[in-house]
Amino acid sequence: MSCGMAACSDLPLGNLKPEYTMIRRSLAMPLGLMAVVTTGVAQVPADTAGKAPISILLAPDAVWDGVGAVLHPGWVVLVTKDRIDTMGPADQVVAPKSTTRVDLPGTTLIPGLIEGHSHLFLHPYNEATWDDQVLREPVALRMARAVANAAVTLRAGITTERDLGTEGAFDYDVQLKRAIEQGIVPGPRLIAVTRAIVATGSYGPRRTDYSFDPGQGAEEASGGEEVARVVRHQIAHGADWIKVYADYRWGPNGEARPTFTESELKVLVETATGSGRPVAAHATTAEGMRRAIMAGVETVEHGDAGTRDVFRLMKRKGVALCPTLAASEAYAQYFEGWVPGAQPPPRSVQEKRASFRTALSEGVTICFGGDVGVFSHGDNVRELESMVSSGMTPLDALRAATSVNAKIFHLEDRGRVAPGLLADLVAVEGDPTKDIGALRRIRMVMKGGSRIR
Repeated sequence: MSCGMAACSDLPLGNLKPEYTMIRRSLAMPLGLMAVVTTGVAQVPADTAGKAPISILLAPDAVWDGVGAVLHPGWVVLVTKDRIDTMGPADQVVAPKSTTRVDLPGTTLIPGLIEGHSHLFLHPYNEATWDDQVLREPVALRMARAVANAAVTLRAGITTERDLGTEGAFDYDVQLKRAIEQGIVPGPRLIAVTRAIVATGSYGPRRTDYSFDPGQGAEEASGGEEVARVVRHQIAHGADWIKVYADYRWGPNGEARPTFTESELKVLVETATGSGRPVAAHATTAEGMRRAIMAGVETVEHGDAGTRDVFRLMKRKGVALCPTLAASEAYAQYFEGWVPGAQPPPRSVQEKRASFRTALSEGVTICFGGDVGVFSHGDNVRELESMVSSGMTPLDALRAATSVNAKIFHLEDRGRVAPGLLADLVAVEGDPTKDIGALRRIRMVMKGGSRIR
């Protein structure tokens, strides 16, 4: 469907949008002022160097472990450095005397959310068209915007993000990932793909629309040998996953048609997986999906025209679907004039929802990934709300955003609340296993044992 802060103490607040001003102030705020820390074990604020305390005891009303069907009321979670130490009933968890206790009344503590399809280098198409972003916005400006988008994303409870393509911004996602890992800017843990791979002539900006040869939003290839070379080129620039467009809107009348042959896709997947990189495939047509599945991709993005037979094939091959319902709805608002709530959904949205329900009925593994960037960063939960309104239970949607995505992305160190895993945790008001809208009522975000919000 795609084809879109660091707090800086010397920037005047008046130069920032209101939401970024809030982020800057909160990121600059000492931990002791951000958290409501109450007497329990001990009150030990962060040290003067701004480091998190060695041990923190989080005391919500309940804990959801990322897997089970029920909450654990009265449980607490002990965090030591960047890991979950232990959790359980409050009267059974023994914390060191120097532990800082953080009471979170009225909340449920859950694993940090893991999102599977975003574009940090894009912003909503009702602000600027995709072509204008790729061709007219300088890459330095796009990087600055991506830094801001990463901070907003983290504050929305997304602690891990698979960013599926910079859309013309080269390997800047890898550089953003490095900046986040080095603590230069705030953001989620990133899974980077650099640029997607497309069949020559199939993507955009379309050459027929310009009097010059425009730069492309993805890296082009033709034939097995060139496909392998491009995969290795992206790996050399730091790609964690490889993304390929198995189809695109390049038919004679602008309709979606398959791009690469099945043999080309098999070369791509073999080259990528041989290096330990999984492959994600953009595919909206049944044939594009089938070719990608048979070639060995691990996730299919969108799946708009997926048929029952194709979804059965996905189930049999263990391929997950990122449905990107929210992006489809945003497209309908931007380009079809749909006003949700005031008008019935247009045919495009109805067909998309029906396709998703078919995938559900066939038992396809569902990945949480909304194609955010098409719509506003920070509004990531919109996809989970759409998944629920289209037939998924809140509990299963929440699993998709935590333990299921962790499994899909081979992330054994996160996605659940369990001893030894990364202390990526979110506290929300209410019970998100019954009300997915609770994910909009965030009280706390913790990444690697450090409180972000």
